[in-house]
Amino acid sequence: MVRFHFSRKQLCIPYAVFLTLFVIIPMLLILLYAFTGEDAEGNLFFSFSNFFNFFSSTSKLQTLGVSLTIAFITTFFSLIIAYPVAYILARSGWKRTYVLLMLFIVPMWLNFVLRITALRELLNIIGFLGNYDYVNTVIGMVYDFLPFMILPLYNSLQKMDNSLLEAANDLGAGPVHTFLHVTLPLSMPGILSGVTMVFMPSMTNYVVSETLGNSNITILGKMIEEYFSTYDDMHMGSLISIILLVIIFITMLVSGGFKQNADESSARGANLW
Repeated sequence: MVRFHFSRKQLCIPYAVFLTLFVIIPMLLILLYAFTGEDAEGNLFFSFSNFFNFFSSTSKLQTLGVSLTIAFITTFFSLIIAYPVAYILARSGWKRTYVLLMLFIVPMWLNFVLRITALRELLNIIGFLGNYDYVNTVIGMVYDFLPFMILPLYNSLQKMDNSLLEAANDLGAGPVHTFLHVTLPLSMPGILSGVTMVFMPSMTNYVVSETLGNSNITILGKMIEEYFSTYDDMHMGSLISIILLVIIFITMLVSGGFKQNADESSARGANLW
């Protein structure tokens, strides 16, 4: 009789299969199409033409600039709005703070298209729709990603040691000085996490720009969709995807995401990432 010996390592098999089929293989295909061309007979050949075409095209560079600008503005206003909200929720001492926190999370349970359509109707009533395409797009982005900025900030501020604030007050530091030299540095992990979670999706969420910007604004996400579906050019679409992946990598590198993950891994011992 053959006995089956179960090992915890075998639990990794489904995850390995999933990552191989839906992450590794698609990434390899994107890399393949990004750095290849296609002749008249449909044969692939290695080429950097897609790369040169992208960075020599004024319209594509303009789309990249618009995407970065919208992402920066969205991230800035999300942080400006989210920080006071997260600070009040985390430091107020209210017994039922979680109720107020849920008010920011509950809208995320609704269908995304339904929320954006409702916002479109509101902007139409105000008179913004059709007149301020970029403003409407930023409003929609902030509205959509604000909870992703509030939650990490709330977690960082909630875990802050009150004794540090008390020590600052005992040493004669005023509220502004205490905030700038104690509260703000201690909440920096939440800020970096929130910025990362808002900045990158803002560059690709073309549903917001299409719905609220009356299809007058093209961002990288829309450009990728057009090259894959409308123009049937998987080579250029794959290259833009690679450029977006490089931007994500640079953002993680600048924000210290890799170092933060490494510190958490060493602190917790064995970790999957």
